[in-house]
Amino acid sequence: MMSMSDIDLAAHLADVAGRILIEVRASGVFGGKALGKAGDQTANQFLCHALREQRPEDGLLSEEEKDNPERLAKSRVWIVDPVDGTREYGEARTDWAVHVALAIDGQPVIGAVGLPGLGKVLRTDQPGIVPPAPEKLRMVVSRTRPAREATEVAEKLGAELVPMGSAGAKAMAIVLGDADIYLHSGGQYEWDSCAPAAVALAHGLHVSRIDGSPLVYNQADVYMPDLLICRKEHAARVLAEVAALD
Repeated sequence: MMSMSDIDLAAHLADVAGRILIEVRASGVFGGKALGKAGDQTANQFLCHALREQRPEDGLLSEEEKDNPERLAKSRVWIVDPVDGTREYGEARTDWAVHVALAIDGQPVIGAVGLPGLGKVLRTDQPGIVPPAPEKLRMVVSRTRPAREATEVAEKLGAELVPMGSAGAKAMAIVLGDADIYLHSGGQYEWDSCAPAAVALAHGLHVSRIDGSPLVYNQADVYMPDLLICRKEHAARVLAEVAALD
């Protein structure tokens, strides 16, 4: 492979991993939970081997890989989620994603989010214009376990709840203008949000924890329980409503 820029590499890997995942599913060899496991392992092997080949000096953190604490001493760390939304992937829905991000000094600087079911890869170097919000706001929430904070804030805002699968799909729904607020408080890890956060920031959106503090990556404890992605004009109101909850 010819030398690529970091963002070209991230986008290329997200795209290829997505196509691999679709081929694994289309093979018909796996079903049920075995399909999700096979997809995770196959995409993870490709992504991790490719990143170690192309960026051997950088750190690496993947949901499907044993964590190597040596990454904590590195400025540049790739953070990947081979299949974000394993259930949706297995059900052949479109709301699943592939995340490839590069955190530099803890900041989500470079990222690509592949949406293979939609044939899209959204990337930090190609920001589009986020469409204006409708009069009635739309808040994306989990299909299976909507967080209490999200549902209560949605009620306060008079927002419509939009059930959706993976974290990446929810975040990109804001970028694409298909929804307006992604408020999550149910527990996530760094790989769930690093690439989506990078892409959302590049598109001029507000991205933070639900107390308004910034998202910081490449931590020893990779648990990252909450986040907010929305248009900047909605952030203050959403954060105030969260703070006012019991």
